[in-house]
Amino acid sequence: MSESGTPRRALAEEREAIELDLLEMVNKAVAMFNLSVRSLNQLDRDMAREALSADDEIDRLDLEIESRCLDVLALQQPMGSDLREIGTVLKIITDIERVGDLSVDIAKITLKVDRLMGRSDFVDLLKLASVVTRMLTESAQMFSRKSAEGLELIAQLEDEVDDMYREFRSQTHEYMVAHPEQVVGASWMLLALHHTERVADHALNIAERVVFMVTGEMRQVVPDDPEPE
Repeated sequence: MSESGTPRRALAEEREAIELDLLEMVNKAVAMFNLSVRSLNQLDRDMAREALSADDEIDRLDLEIESRCLDVLALQQPMGSDLREIGTVLKIITDIERVGDLSVDIAKITLKVDRLMGRSDFVDLLKLASVVTRMLTESAQMFSRKSAEGLELIAQLEDEVDDMYREFRSQTHEYMVAHPEQVVGASWMLLALHHTERVADHALNIAERVVFMVTGEMRQVVPDDPEPE
């Protein structure tokens, strides 16, 4: 039997295909997230609807990758690092799918804030989202390189996101006090800030899962000074 026909070669080819699909899913989720945030920043309803429609492709890739991974587990019976990678992919696509869901929620908030307030410029949502986007991109690069290096950087970026989130949340509270007639619309902006911060959490999850995939050890980043509930 030629090497191309061996079970080992078939497993390697299927792994490569799954890796490419996962990276495509990440890229689409990042694009969707940025589109949603820009729609809210600009109160662009057409852009928000475009972001909403993009979720179908994220969901399709989620189901397709999950199906391929389950087929590999059933038919190829991977072991060791192969098994860790397939298991990691199954966990990562859940995080990516949640990024898509949160992006949908942000796009829907665009429509609400545009109707209720007609402005969203009292917080710099784009500044917060730019750091979150970098976290997603860095975590995807860790997966692509199959490297555990990068978790510390992503953890630092997570701290930046948390600091900005608290700052912008306080700014929104101040705006609500100054403009009580717009408190409902501003409360939707608070939720959009929260959704954006949650995307950062999923990016960190992905990085932690990549470290497990590469090393076999689960390293979870714990905030030095977690904010009290």
